Amino acid sequence: MPEVDATDARLLLALGEDPRASVMALSQRLGLARNTVQARLARLETNGVLAPLDRRVRPEALGYRLTAYVTVQVVQRSLADVSGALAQIPEVVEVTGLSGVADLLVEVVAKDADDLWRITEHVLAIPGVQRTDTALALRRFVDHRVGPLLERAAGEAHT
Repeated sequence: MPEVDATDARLLLALGEDPRASVMALSQRLGLARNTVQARLARLETNGVLAPLDRRVRPEALGYRLTAYVTVQVVQRSLADVSGALAQIPEVVEVTGLSGVADLLVEVVAKDADDLWRITEHVLAIPGVQRTDTALALRRFVDHRVGPLLERAAGEAHT
């Protein structure tokens, strides 16, 4: 993935403040040519710099009020198969490979405790899963963010 330069960072910050801003509005705000903004946005999208839009939808709005983190220990050489099976469970919102005792960190959402039980049983039934440990998220203190990193990247060019 290519690195974001200071101009890209300024563009992404402006887009974060007003996600529905037109290319023309962004170009005027940033003092860039409309074609430059259009090309940069297209490149950022094509190169995977921008996360999918569904990342902005909160699961709570869909009735999934519980979030849990499940660490999963996997039989060696089954990591790809287990990851693929996890991706088929709609309530699995993210899977991250780890170093250490656990192999995967799986973020899941559930409607209630019974639903969470069902989901964890589904995870345990995946061939290659040896063990799981589930921790219920009680409160989020800092939401997922990259704004401060973008501000730093945008500011470094001005110094």
